[in-house]
Amino acid sequence: MSNNLAINNNLPTENKPKISFYSKLNKDFQLNKIKYLMVLPVIIYFLIFAYKPMYGLLMVFQDFSPRLGISGSTWVGLENFQRFFADPSAWRIVKNTFNISFWSLVFGFPAPIILALLINEIRNKFFRRVVQTVSYMPYFISIVVLCSLIKFFTQSDGLIPEVFSYFGLEKTNLLAEPSAFVPIYVISDIWQTIGWDSIIYLAALAGIDQEQYEAARIDGASKLQQIFHITLPGLKTTIIILLILRMGTLLNMGFEKILLLYSPSTYSVADVISTYVYRMGILNADYSYAAAIGLLNTLVNVTLLLITNRLAKKFAGSGLF
Repeated sequence: MSNNLAINNNLPTENKPKISFYSKLNKDFQLNKIKYLMVLPVIIYFLIFAYKPMYGLLMVFQDFSPRLGISGSTWVGLENFQRFFADPSAWRIVKNTFNISFWSLVFGFPAPIILALLINEIRNKFFRRVVQTVSYMPYFISIVVLCSLIKFFTQSDGLIPEVFSYFGLEKTNLLAEPSAFVPIYVISDIWQTIGWDSIIYLAALAGIDQEQYEAARIDGASKLQQIFHITLPGLKTTIIILLILRMGTLLNMGFEKILLLYSPSTYSVADVISTYVYRMGILNADYSYAAAIGLLNTLVNVTLLLITNRLAKKFAGSGLF
């Protein structure tokens, strides 16, 4: 029998029996049957709630009517996109979206990294747990409650204007000031998410070899030198992956928060793509137009993700895919 196997192995490649794709798939299924069954609910979930609704994107190219449905609505081609670019308020909305997203990225992305580095340097275990717990808690506050707190603290007789008045500034409703809306949004967003977002960085820090720190201390490296030459390089891959993912959702800011905080006096700086889509699609029932804007928003996000991933692979040597 061993002689026969040897003969078969020595056959030319073109003479060896070919195994079909379905045979390989069936064999793999038989070997990993339990794993396939475990992942089946996830696949079904995405098919129903992620891929099936994509059929509704056809309304982007229609003058959609709920009565007629997608199959019966009139086709208008790219008219909805042209309408958006011809809208005088479109560029203001796009500018506001990029403005808020930019400052959220500049200040919001490094914040959990800095917090994780600070927590990592705490040697008292009890105090460390207290700091972590306190920083996590705001993440679990309802967005409605959070916005109510922001309004309460920023109104003309609230805590923040009272503090400002001690420095000679006039007490005023900060949420009604266009120049104050973006800082309030960014700062409150950092306060709410900084603790939760730092968890993954703390996990990455736990995986760094402690012997590197010991060797650095023996060589006389200061704490800052250890952070810049050991800690941050150890976090590089995690930071790059999370940055790429963040860029893929850069324009998908939580519109609920803006919707609860903005007012006619701050529309000029606070009205973004998501709130505009809400008004057009839900309030005005202009479904095709709202879907077209939402599709454009998604395409820009995907483009930013691909560009960031390409740059990360080129300059940092690692990417998401």
